[in-house]
Amino acid sequence: MTKTRILTWLVVLLVVINAVTIGTILYHNYRENLRKETVVIRTGSGENMLNGRFFRQTLGFNNEQMNAFRKANHNFRPLAMSLTAGIDSLKHEMFVELQKPASDTVKLNNMSVRIGGLHSQLKYETYRFFLAMKGICSQEQKSELEKVFQPLFNNEKFTSPLNQQRMRNR
Repeated sequence: MTKTRILTWLVVLLVVINAVTIGTILYHNYRENLRKETVVIRTGSGENMLNGRFFRQTLGFNNEQMNAFRKANHNFRPLAMSLTAGIDSLKHEMFVELQKPASDTVKLNNMSVRIGGLHSQLKYETYRFFLAMKGICSQEQKSELEKVFQPLFNNEKFTSPLNQQRMRNR
């Protein structure tokens, strides 16, 4: 009788462990799919996450618009990530070169030009993605879309720590 009871509890324990394992796998797949649909827009004040949920909830995209978003995002996201990674890598290389006792200005100039080219490509891909999204939006959705993308097209302001302190003290 005790042996049967122990085996029963072992079976129950194995079922629970399997259920938790399957649940974990499904959850991670769900999170991975969300991550694949996410575009992050970095602004000076933080990040905006442009994913399917954002377009459905904030802009009220219907199923047809969501399909168009997924197609455009599928093309845009890998390009934007690759370009951003290239820019970040070159910035790091540039900073390493700047820290050397005798920095190679030819190398620094070359890296600067390459960063500019990648940044130009990123802006190009971003405006194309914006136009694709704008093309599937209703008139009401367009104004909300513009608010979200506006930080990408603002002027980059250089502020010194002293100016930042003055702004906070106002």
